[in-house]
Order: sequence, then C-alpha cells, then structure tokens
Amino acid sequence: MPTVEFRWFLVAAGGLLGCVAIGAMFCLPVFLLPMSKDTGWSTTGISSAMTVGFIAMALASMVWGNLSDRIGPRPVLLTGCTLLVASLLGASVSPSLVAFQLSFGLLSGLAVAAIMAPMMACVIGWFDTHRSLAVSLVSAGMGMAPMTMAPFAAFLIEGHDWRTAMQIIAVVAACLMIPAALVFRRAPQRAAAAGGGQPAAPDMPDDEITTAQALRSPQFIILLLTNFFCCATHAGPIFHTVSYALTCGIPLVAAVSIYSIEGLAGMGGRIAFGLLGDRFGARRVLVLGLLAQAFGALAYVFVHQLVGFYAVAATFGFIYAGVMPLYAVIARENFPQRMMGTVIGGTGLAGGLGMALGPLAGGLIYDEFASYTWLYVGAFAMGIGAFLVAATFKPVTRRFTPQPALA
Repeated sequence: MPTVEFRWFLVAAGGLLGCVAIGAMFCLPVFLLPMSKDTGWSTTGISSAMTVGFIAMALASMVWGNLSDRIGPRPVLLTGCTLLVASLLGASVSPSLVAFQLSFGLLSGLAVAAIMAPMMACVIGWFDTHRSLAVSLVSAGMGMAPMTMAPFAAFLIEGHDWRTAMQIIAVVAACLMIPAALVFRRAPQRAAAAGGGQPAAPDMPDDEITTAQALRSPQFIILLLTNFFCCATHAGPIFHTVSYALTCGIPLVAAVSIYSIEGLAGMGGRIAFGLLGDRFGARRVLVLGLLAQAFGALAYVFVHQLVGFYAVAATFGFIYAGVMPLYAVIARENFPQRMMGTVIGGTGLAGGLGMALGPLAGGLIYDEFASYTWLYVGAFAMGIGAFLVAATFKPVTRRFTPQPALA
C-alpha cells in the first residue's frame, strides 16, 4: 500500500503534467505573430486552432474521464501524452492553415482532455482532508506554464523559426510527461470498489446513486454552466494579452513577461484560494472569486503601459487561477469518487466550450475593429453570468434525491 507521502508525490507529478500540457497548448499566443508573418495566415485563422482545440477538449473530456473511471488513470494519461507530442510535431510541419488547425487544434485538444480530467480525478481521490489545498497545488503546476513554457517558447523563437521551436517543445514534452504519467494509479477507495468493496467517504452522497442520476442533477448542471461562463470570461484575456500588449507598443519579450506575471500571480492565487476553500468552504469562495474575476477582466480596458499591464495581469491571474481548482473540490463534495472522472470530465466539457469562445472572439474583434476593447467588455459580461449562476448552487444532501434537470 502506498505511503501517505505518496499522495503528495502524486500532487507533484500532477503539477508537472499540467504545466507541460497546458504550457504546450498555450504557447500558441507566443507563436501567433511570428507564424502570421512567416506564413501569411490570418490572426483569426491561427487563433482558431485554439478554438478547435478547446472544442475538441470539451467534447472529449467526459469520454476520457469515464474511461479513466473504468480502466484507471495511467493508460489514459499515457495516451494523452502521446497525442500531445504528436500534435506538436504534426503542427510544426503543417503545409496549410487547415492542416495546422487540425494538427495543433484537434490533437492537442484531445490530448489535454485525456490528461486533465483523469489526472485531477485521480489526485482528489487520494485526499479526504486538505482537498482544496491538494487540488490547488496541482493547479499551481499548471500556473507554472506561463513562467516556464511561454518564456521557453519565446527564447526558441528568438533563435529558430517557429517550426523548429515547436519541434523542440515536443521533445521536451515527451521527456517530462511520460515519466510523470507512469506515477499515477487508482486512489485506494477506487481500487477497493473495483474489487467489489463498498467504499464511501463519510461526507459523500449515498454510493447507490447512478452516474445517470448524477449527470441529470441540478448540482451537476449548475457546475457545468458556471464553468462555461467562468472559462468564457478568462479565455480571451489569457490568449490575447500578449497580442494586446504588442498593439500598445510593448516589445515581444516584455509582452511575454506580462503573461509570466499573470502565471506567477496565478500560482499564489491557486494556493490562497485552496487554503480559503478548506477554511470557509469551496462553494462560498468560488462565488466571491467569480465576481472578482469579472471586474479583473474589465480592468484590461484601462491599461496601455507595461506597469499597468503588470498590475492587472497579477490581479487577474491571482483570481482566475484561484477559482479553477475549486470546481473539482465541489464535485468531490457532492458526488462519489467512483464517478469522479466522469463528473470532472463533464465540467471540463463545459469549460472547454467556454475557452473556445475567447481565441476566436478576440481574433474576430481585433480583425474587425483593430482593438481589443470589446473583448474585455464581453469577458466582463460573461464573468457576471458565472457569478449569478454559481450563486444558485445548493449542495447535494446526504440522501440523494434525483431532480429534473434545469431548463
């Protein structure tokens, strides 16, 4: 039986997986302008690869999560790592925009979906206490991406063409992710369930509920809607911050540093919100965080200098990164571990669809108005929507009673 320390080692492995997977996908903003200049492809067209990726990630998240519930996380994670490397290599030799959108967008979306939901569901299953902190630490690894992968990509772009830089990132991803994926195994309770036991964490709803009942419950649907509006709020600002800064006359390296500041602040936010979630309750902290996130997105409208970008990026990154791990905690508090991959995959589906709006909307807005102002105004509106939906959430009672889905 693995020691207690193993679960924290698993947290570290999950953080590494998340950092490289998210970082590889979100390196595209760094490649955006160099690719456009080299190939003649439009900003909207290249940005659409991320939209394709987020849609693929959304549609595949629940499938991969359910598969990990059935066969365990390790084979699913290894599949995701392989797909991500293939995505980067294929994108680097794409002869056309459509080929790039499929190679980078479709494959990377499928890959990240195969990594995130199974990994998060596995980690949270190892914790009966300190759940918010554990999930937040894993998420903090993802927050390292802007401080590691994005600057690494910018460094490569300075000395290589974008195709070679993407190939180098693929090799690095393979060397880091595959060993990390091999660490994962079922949580003890999930393993017992597979062997015919009857595990049930004392704070969970009755284990007799079916997955179908859980997926029709108002709690699950509210989680989906909240995550959709939440991700729609920060997707555009995340993806287009570098380009927005460049339009304000800020040099590329400095613009990428804004992205890094956002990621550094996000690490602190994830840990801070995790501690707050353990102390005051994940749902309460999530609701207040979503309201703050809306105003953080709107603040970008008013900045045009590097110092202002740093201040807003630090605040916005602290908030949006802080709220994201809380969805998994709320899922674990309201549904049994045996369906956690499916439930978290479902929230990933909604989040992926929300994320898909940002890159495309930002590209269309900039191409039409040569300005990002309406992107941030729209993000603010989405943030208010997330706050209002989350405020309606009511926890599952100890005795689960199926209720009709919300209209």
